[in-house]
Amino acid sequence: MATSRIDIFKQILQSDPGNSSVLFGLAKEYEKAGLNEALVEVLNQYLANSDDEGNAFGMLASAYEKIGDRDGACEAYRQGIAAALAHGHPSMAEEYRMALSTEYGIDLK
Repeated sequence: MATSRIDIFKQILQSDPGNSSVLFGLAKEYEKAGLNEALVEVLNQYLANSDDEGNAFGMLASAYEKIGDRDGACEAYRQGIAAALAHGHPSMAEEYRMALSTEYGIDLK
């Protein structure tokens, strides 16, 4: 039986658990597979150790939404706005503001 990409990433992480590139790669595989609870866990690990520019926060918010955690999604969007602005991505920050406004009724000024 062929080894899945998820299994490969997990094997790499056993020897290098803080490798942010591998964590993000594993997160993308979980996202493709629709494994949202695992995605939340891995993205939180990734974000605890990485200076993400905002994209991972959008992925995290979406995963939280899919598992029914609205508070988690809102917090991920808020953190994503701050990260996006800090890294010069105002359009990403605006996208997250719009999601908060339209989906959650939260208007950040």
